[in-house]
Amino acid sequence: MSRVCQVTGAEVGFGRHVSHSHRRTNRRFDVNIQKKRYWVPSLGRHVTLRLSARGIKTVDVRGIDAVVADVRARGGVL
Repeated sequence: MSRVCQVTGAEVGFGRHVSHSHRRTNRRFDVNIQKKRYWVPSLGRHVTLRLSARGIKTVDVRGIDAVVADVRARGGVL
């Protein structure tokens, strides 16, 4: 399962650790992806989404119906 938020599109970022001696090693900045199950009244069923923490806040502000409509418009499978 890829670590991509279905609402915001946030993906894994890459960078480098820089030590005190300034040696650099590769690292990953993982997205805080969580599975959330929502009841969608317009569909009449539950929908499970893979969301980042920011995506969960977006659903709280905009509402699940608006978010699901946007995901479907982009071609997302629900």
